[in-house]
Amino acid sequence: MASTSPAHFLDLPDVGADELKAILKSAHEMKRVKFTPPQHFSGMSLAMIFDKKSTRTRISFEVAMKQLGGHTIVMNAEEIQLSGAESLEDTGKVLSRFVDAVMIRMSNHDILSELASHSTIPFINGLTDHSHPCQIMADLMTVEEKLGDLSGRKVAWYGDYNNVARTWGQAAKLFDFDMAFAVPEDQHADITDFTATCNAKLAAQDADILVTDTWVSMGQEGKGTEKFEPFKVTGDLFSAAKDHAIFMHCMPVHRGHEVSDDVLSSAKSVIYDEAENRLHAQKAILMWCLKDTNVKV
Repeated sequence: MASTSPAHFLDLPDVGADELKAILKSAHEMKRVKFTPPQHFSGMSLAMIFDKKSTRTRISFEVAMKQLGGHTIVMNAEEIQLSGAESLEDTGKVLSRFVDAVMIRMSNHDILSELASHSTIPFINGLTDHSHPCQIMADLMTVEEKLGDLSGRKVAWYGDYNNVARTWGQAAKLFDFDMAFAVPEDQHADITDFTATCNAKLAAQDADILVTDTWVSMGQEGKGTEKFEPFKVTGDLFSAAKDHAIFMHCMPVHRGHEVSDDVLSSAKSVIYDEAENRLHAQKAILMWCLKDTNVKV
């Protein structure tokens, strides 16, 4: 049975550095045994709820749960009446009686938090407009694979200060690495604990990782992108970074827009390793969330 104090995975600071490091260690182990996954979740169910389209989040969570012996139920938000007459309290309590955990990918972070507050099973943030912790765990795993220890690294973020950028900032505080945000000036006020600059090359100075995201996320169609043009990641920026610097992007990627083709086609790009690591990070997150059901982490 699930604990009455479920291990939600909603935001990185809520989990804490020590637990996150343990999850990353588990993720590396899950990748090592990729072709012989342990059957931790036999007889267990994960509900996956979406109000946004998804490639990597849906496939990685579905494969993760099934490879570890469990099964999934996939629904869109309208199918469970999140926009209907039933209260969030009732929805959270009912889901707790049917499944062992819930992963939600939706715009409204407050709704996710309220659902979780009424549940007795773990809720996992598959993405909200506020944060994207599952993605950043896969990203951190990829950095560890490629460069080793996270502590003392420098990450340069380019483009829009969005949910992914915000979560990178959360991770930097927890894992003791530095961030520089090359973003439009009107977003600088949102960045209080790290360098915010309009100088793209300055942000790349001595960076270990250059990272960006799409300038127009789902639900933002029609958004102007002109102000992001100076923050396109190009090969020239890597001349200011460290020799071993890598390029990251959580995808979907718009080639020639937020990043140039020469960067994407270079050995610096690790975007497909990053995408694959969603699967292994997701396994480790599920194992952590369900640790009170006798799953071995």
